[in-house]
Amino acid sequence: MSRSDRIMLAAGGGALVLVAAAAWMLLAPSVGAPPIDTGGALFTSSSTAPTPASSVDAAGTIVVDVQGGVAEPGIRELPAGSRVADAIGAAGGYGVAADLEAAASLNLAAPLTDGAQIRVPRIGDAVAAPGPSAAPPGGGSTGGGSGPINLNTATPEELEALPGIGPVTVQKIVAARAEQPFVSLEDAVERGIINRGQLEDIQGVATAG
Repeated sequence: MSRSDRIMLAAGGGALVLVAAAAWMLLAPSVGAPPIDTGGALFTSSSTAPTPASSVDAAGTIVVDVQGGVAEPGIRELPAGSRVADAIGAAGGYGVAADLEAAASLNLAAPLTDGAQIRVPRIGDAVAAPGPSAAPPGGGSTGGGSGPINLNTATPEELEALPGIGPVTVQKIVAARAEQPFVSLEDAVERGIINRGQLEDIQGVATAG
């Protein structure tokens, strides 16, 4: 065998060895090689994403209406899970016209729901309507028993039966009309006998003039 033939044989044998080595590296499992990141972590993180903050905020508040004998009646926004006591506190607490004895019947620990209304009793609110009574002189203050109460002619008992009118206001009405009869319900407000809140309560059930 010539020298050139031996060189070509050696070169061919070396090429075969390189091809075999490359094939073994491709087909044989890698020992200790780290796993290939196929992006599975991405899918895992997206599937366990936390609840958006906006939905948590929307479910975390309620809106209630606080009326009656509170300092600042109106709509209040409170945290979910609030109680009746929280709503009254948000409305400034009990007002000067609150009937504290009647308000004691409120369950201050009762939980609130969205859209609920809380009404704190005011002085005179809980007074029961009087039974039938004889018509007063001069045609009667109640229009034959079915009309509105006339502040100028009604008895103290009839006045006290009006919503929002308590014993103190009844005394003021009786004293004021003795000096000068009311020409209208607005006249009673302007003279300081009743306030705007009481005027709203008795409109439709009382008159003057």
